[in-house]
Amino acid sequence: MGMSVLRQQRSTEAARDDARLRDELAYGDEAAFTDLHERFAPLVYTIAARITRDGRAAEDVTQEVFLAIWQRPLDYEPERGSLRGWLAMMAHRRAVDLVRREEAHRRRALDGALYAGAVSRGDPVGDQVSDSDAAERLGAALKALPAHLSRAITMAYLEGRTYREVAAELGVPEGTAKSRMREGLRRLGLTLRDQR
Repeated sequence: MGMSVLRQQRSTEAARDDARLRDELAYGDEAAFTDLHERFAPLVYTIAARITRDGRAAEDVTQEVFLAIWQRPLDYEPERGSLRGWLAMMAHRRAVDLVRREEAHRRRALDGALYAGAVSRGDPVGDQVSDSDAAERLGAALKALPAHLSRAITMAYLEGRTYREVAAELGVPEGTAKSRMREGLRRLGLTLRDQR
């Protein structure tokens, strides 16, 4: 028997096994779910960790992927590809979505702080200051913050680093890094507002 015939047989058997597993999940078979999780959780976690660069976020993505397949196993269509490939695709999409949401949240927080300080009151002609003026005011406001707050904000919002990266660079727990960013943004907003 040639190698291509063996590969084709293995592929056909794997597809049948994937379809069987999906059908068992559709009937709420917990043993099938345990089998699925044991076989594929390391793959899903690894993909998520590479994208998010954050162990906790990768765990969240892994849980989301397996919850989704438990709730909607028939979303997987064996005729369109392997279960492994489908789970890898789900992990990739969800991890990318999580990173995008986190980046958008950071941008909104910084934009909110800038907006709070950059909008002038009662001036219908110049409702906002120019971009260069806003940048100068932001720079001055950042310098006025305590160094530990300014550094956390700069790393996260201006350099685009994740919470985990900020925490590692500062040598503090992730929760502390997040607290510094929140406090820094709060003070930054107050400083910019006072400059109006």
